[in-house]
Amino acid sequence: MSRNQNNNEEEVDLGSLFVIIGKGFKKFFNFIGTVCIGIFHRFILILIFLRVHLKKFIIAALIGGSIGVIMENYKENKYASNLIVQPNFESTQQLYKNIAYYNNLIKQEKLDQLALTFNIDTTKASSLKKFNITPIINKNDIINAYDEFILDADTLTVKSYDFQEFENSFTDFDYLNHNIEVEATQSDVFSDLEDAIIESVEKNHYFERIKILTKENLSTRDSILRVSFNEVDSLRSVYMRALIEGAKNSSNGTNIDLGGNNETAKENELFEIDRRIIYDLNETYEKIAEKSDVINIISKFQSIGSEVKGIQKNYVFILAGISIMLTLFCILLLELNTYLTNYKKE
Repeated sequence: MSRNQNNNEEEVDLGSLFVIIGKGFKKFFNFIGTVCIGIFHRFILILIFLRVHLKKFIIAALIGGSIGVIMENYKENKYASNLIVQPNFESTQQLYKNIAYYNNLIKQEKLDQLALTFNIDTTKASSLKKFNITPIINKNDIINAYDEFILDADTLTVKSYDFQEFENSFTDFDYLNHNIEVEATQSDVFSDLEDAIIESVEKNHYFERIKILTKENLSTRDSILRVSFNEVDSLRSVYMRALIEGAKNSSNGTNIDLGGNNETAKENELFEIDRRIIYDLNETYEKIAEKSDVINIISKFQSIGSEVKGIQKNYVFILAGISIMLTLFCILLLELNTYLTNYKKE
């Protein structure tokens, strides 16, 4: 009897549990349905709002676009050209500062100073409108920089400074290549700017001194490696002759050469040293090529710039968009005023 009573109690408990679960699912789906209905309702309200005020937006866009057409006709054509550079010796910050200085001269309309800086006449100087410099984002630059950091730093530093922290601390100045873009109203002024931009950093005494010291160090390293390569090559020739002589002697008699294996091992060791020296020489040649200038030019300015176009630069689209936004703001302001007036009456 007691067993039947226990079974009935368990069935009641399970039934209550299923009822609670069912109510939970029902509330959840009701909530999802309410959210969907709310989103749909607001979407419909937005469509109704746009339908009611559509003519106003069209008129505003036409007025703004018409003014934009007039401004486009009187606007000077702008041309742009790009210079891609690779700064060395941590000279990137100085380059960015120089670009900011050129922009300040343009904003303050100091044409004489601008003409003197670039060694051009004031007419060409007045055509300059904007300088811009940005890093060329390349994830490999971060990875390579982190590899160098690991090789140079001690073990404790590496353990306390993981790749994520290193990546977060990586700035625009740390990227390898940078893009300098110049905008001007003359299409043929860009080739006159290149030398002045590069020399403004190249002629810095600090960077010039570092460049000279780096060249001397690399030249010394190159000379040492060449001498080492010749010495190892001479030793290899000696061991090769010794192996050949040993082989001849063993073929002429019955003597067993117990040092043959040792000679071969030394020959292999010299070959490995030779290979490492060749690798170091190639690496040195690459560094000499990379560090021969404070700033390496990857891609020069085009002699004739390309015309600056696009929706973001077109007054027709810009003013049409501004007119629509102003109209929307005015309509919302009037709607708010009407709501507040009715709220007071209630």
